[in-house]
Amino acid sequence: MLGAGFPETIAGGTMKKLIALEQAQKEKLWSHLLPENPTCEKAAFIFADFTKLRNLATFIPREIYLATGQDFASQHTDYLELTDATRISLIKRAHKLDASIIELHSHSFPGSCAAAFSLADRKGLQEIVPQMWWRLKNKPYGAIVVAPEGFDALIWWDNPVKPEALDGITINGTILKPTNRSLKGW
Repeated sequence: MLGAGFPETIAGGTMKKLIALEQAQKEKLWSHLLPENPTCEKAAFIFADFTKLRNLATFIPREIYLATGQDFASQHTDYLELTDATRISLIKRAHKLDASIIELHSHSFPGSCAAAFSLADRKGLQEIVPQMWWRLKNKPYGAIVVAPEGFDALIWWDNPVKPEALDGITINGTILKPTNRSLKGW
């Protein structure tokens, strides 16, 4: 058994890459990331176990961290940056748990492009993922952007430079699909 609401096998021969969330975890994350009347981007982090079984690669959350004001060096409607102390704290926690990290942030503005990583997001990920991969001893890394219209997600599970699309987030047997807009042109 892989975890609550998580299918043990996926039909087909290609590797499926999923995150298994419980409904309460998804609600906690989305309500933090997309509050009513948002004034700035929000962020959260999942510390997760990563396993591969047959043709299924999974992130199974162990802990969730909701970032707050003091965690940011800069936090605006279209940009955020963590403090060095927050980054160090996240890396230390991941080491202690022997866990992968999945970062989440919000794009609370409306529109079809909201559920995709921005150019600034992409540049930041190109810089931070190889560092995190090295610091976390080659553990897979994930990134999710959440918007009112949906979400997009990328994972680096066997390469710190070339991301892959996440196939979905599974909640009690239902798979929520990302927009997969961000992988194009990476």
